[in-house]
Amino acid sequence: MSEADGIGKPVVALTGATGFIGTTLRKQLLAAGYDVHALYRPRNGRALRDEPGLTWVPGELADHDALSNLMKDAQAVVHCAGSVRGARRSDFDRVNADGVRDAAQAADRTPGCQRFLLLSSLAAREPHLSDYAGSKRRGERALEASAGRLHWDALRPPAVYGPGDREMLPLFQSMARGLAPIPGNGRGRFSLIHVTDLASAVVAWLKAGTGSGNTYELDDGHENGYDWNTVLGTAAHVLRGNAPIRRVPIPAPCLRLVGGVNLVAARVFGYAPMLTPGKVREITHPDWVCDGSAFAGATGWRPTIGFERGLADTLGRPLPH
Repeated sequence: MSEADGIGKPVVALTGATGFIGTTLRKQLLAAGYDVHALYRPRNGRALRDEPGLTWVPGELADHDALSNLMKDAQAVVHCAGSVRGARRSDFDRVNADGVRDAAQAADRTPGCQRFLLLSSLAAREPHLSDYAGSKRRGERALEASAGRLHWDALRPPAVYGPGDREMLPLFQSMARGLAPIPGNGRGRFSLIHVTDLASAVVAWLKAGTGSGNTYELDDGHENGYDWNTVLGTAAHVLRGNAPIRRVPIPAPCLRLVGGVNLVAARVFGYAPMLTPGKVREITHPDWVCDGSAFAGATGWRPTIGFERGLADTLGRPLPH
């Protein structure tokens, strides 16, 4: 989809528009010349900022009328909504699998809507590790089964970080204080991507007009990913003027114990936990390295933010000379 596809600005329907990734994506879409229909969950005290080209649509993924309103006049859908916390498989599937199905079916029913992009997760590569990872794989399968006439693709980003992120920020802040909690044996490798690069990848997908039923991995271009030595060396340079950062290993059995207790407590008291046995299996998995070259070849997208710049940006620090 490009601006030449019709008269006026093309319209993109966006779910998850108020979240960490969705907020950056919403801004980039508007800046790139798209009108955006943005789904949000109404709640008391929520104040939404109006911007030219932005239409807020109240509702949830399970609300078929809200989805119809969201996708009216849209040529493409970007499904960014996702659930990362939960005590049961159903907590994740409700958004990450059933929500994908409902959104894809609504898009397929919408005249003029041609394309659908799913923001999945690299965790979907290992669906056996956790309910979250499994739900992301099930969401990809739900899209394939429900897309109908739509041209679709799915993106699998690795760990996403940047300003506004609340998941990785505590780790970076701890590094700035000179301590780095390292899960498990600390020998794993992993890829990263800055939220700005992830959002630019979505814009590149829209402008390239692709949608062939492919699942693409994305990364920041750092070959073979990162290990903890590289991350801590960069963090020491950016955050501490090359002062050392002390490793604080957290053995996997300890993590599993805490995760198990947390899961039981969450089910008893009714809150959505982050650290669970499944999450422990995810963070101690040895290989979260990915390669975005296939997506780059299909769209011309290139990442621009390496970890040094991205870390400084996340914590509001100047880049060291």
